[in-house]
Amino acid sequence: MTPLELLALIGVFAIVRIFLSLRPAVMPAAAVSRPVGGSASTQPERDLSTRTIVREYLDAFIIAGLAALFLITFVVRTFYIPSGSMIPTLQVHDVLLVNEFEYRFAKPKHGDVVVFDPPVDSANDFIKRLIGAPGDTLRVHKGIVYRNGQALDEPYISEPPMYEMEIKNYGIYVEGQRLDPAVANIPPKSAWSAPDRIPNGCYYMMGDNRNDSEDSHVWGFAQLGGTFASGAVAGKPASFTGHAFVVFWPFDRIHILQ
Repeated sequence: MTPLELLALIGVFAIVRIFLSLRPAVMPAAAVSRPVGGSASTQPERDLSTRTIVREYLDAFIIAGLAALFLITFVVRTFYIPSGSMIPTLQVHDVLLVNEFEYRFAKPKHGDVVVFDPPVDSANDFIKRLIGAPGDTLRVHKGIVYRNGQALDEPYISEPPMYEMEIKNYGIYVEGQRLDPAVANIPPKSAWSAPDRIPNGCYYMMGDNRNDSEDSHVWGFAQLGGTFASGAVAGKPASFTGHAFVVFWPFDRIHILQ
């Protein structure tokens, strides 16, 4: 459930709660007296009791809903895996918990599994592994990822990437061809500190299912903030939703993400 959907549900509960408060059950005067020798409640009394119980439940739902809204807006949110781009780490239909609080105070780290706004036209967030951060050099050669000249040990991938990639000359080159800024998020030359180093605020993301993942080798850099520099969604807001840290469903796959 998105924060907007939850807010709408809370609004419905609040409207019902207000309606019940404005229209209390009025007990007719004739109903006040009880039968001699009897203590059975009258129908108006039962109506009043029912309304009171309903109001108490609604109050509890509203308070719980507001607490949940705060949590999923600022602290933690669930995320459903719709595709196989992160196999074997994440399977289709896995449900994750995403820490939305962490990146408000700390920079994303190498190896984080990140949920983020994609630099393509999509109604959904993407989830990938952070491989390259600002200032890094990056190259994929003969199935091995090299960051700052060092080969990465990647036990989490399904198989080595079967393509060549290198960040150089103020761009991302795949199989020797530069990604087109008209369709990929590639900042202008002025945003780069060096022709072969990832620009400030930009991150290179890769799926663990390297040969079945549309990631930064297709659509360019993800961005921590600001607006996308180029590509299909140039000028639109960019952000990282949060750090995925645990699979909590299905039950037999509960584990901490590495």
